[in-house]
Amino acid sequence: MNTIIIDGLSFALPLFIIAIGGIYSERSGVVNLALEGLLGFGAFAGGLFVAATAGYFASTSDAPMYFSFLVAALGGALFATLHAVLSINFLANQVISGVVVNIVSVALTGFLTSTINASFFGNPSVKFMLRTSPRWTVPYLSDIPIIGAVFTNFYPFEVIILIVAAFAWYLLYKTRFGMHVRAAGDNPQALESAGINVARTRFIAVLISGALSGIGGMAFAYSISTNFSPAIYFGSGFLAIAALIVGNWKIIPTFAACLVFGFARSGAYYLVLRANADASVVDLALITPYLITLLLLVYFGKSNRAPRALGELYDKSKR
Repeated sequence: MNTIIIDGLSFALPLFIIAIGGIYSERSGVVNLALEGLLGFGAFAGGLFVAATAGYFASTSDAPMYFSFLVAALGGALFATLHAVLSINFLANQVISGVVVNIVSVALTGFLTSTINASFFGNPSVKFMLRTSPRWTVPYLSDIPIIGAVFTNFYPFEVIILIVAAFAWYLLYKTRFGMHVRAAGDNPQALESAGINVARTRFIAVLISGALSGIGGMAFAYSISTNFSPAIYFGSGFLAIAALIVGNWKIIPTFAACLVFGFARSGAYYLVLRANADASVVDLALITPYLITLLLLVYFGKSNRAPRALGELYDKSKR
């Protein structure tokens, strides 16, 4: 049971922070199918930082890891400007723009990684190797039955994600900016008539989605593969989109959906390992979250309500 909880959280929390990024974008009215590409580019930026600064830190230092999350957030936000410019400034179809961003991210990060490795590191590889992340255990709390697993052998990035998620919740629901974001997705005409620039509000929301996705991508790079490579694009961005839809574009219900996906994945993986199944069955078990996604979307799809202006191109001149 402890293993299922520990591994489930290490998957659910990065998924959660990516989903919050999607919530910011879509609550502002911009459909964001680009989360997969944003998390990948963010992980690329963080991985490049670790590779480029490896000689400047002690081999036992964890500082590069913590800085890499900041760089990943900046990289994700930078790449999100592409989706923002296409969707907001040029009024392109938001779905198509998101798909294009995903495709560009996969191709661009793969090309840049191999080129940089060959040119600067003398290693023709499509990977940026990361050092293994430390794991923490909280004394006494980890001894509590079942609940203690939450405080056992967890990654430092899980704490970072919870702190950032709490701030993101406060920003969205308790500040004027958050109110503007929600209004931009529900009634942009009213927001503009109140003197608030809808395009700028949406642009900032998309940049926030890129930054949060970058953090999630870096977390997956450390927890799943201990490197950045094109394998980072394994569908978690689309799973995050499903989680926010199941969560009705609200942060707390989305967190619950991410926990379901995370524990379903770790539980299925644990069961097939205990059964000594072959590798093909293990791979099959990893699709469990996606099967559950389909079931939850069928169940909640009719009752969920998207922001009223989601996907609508806002042209101030046509008010």
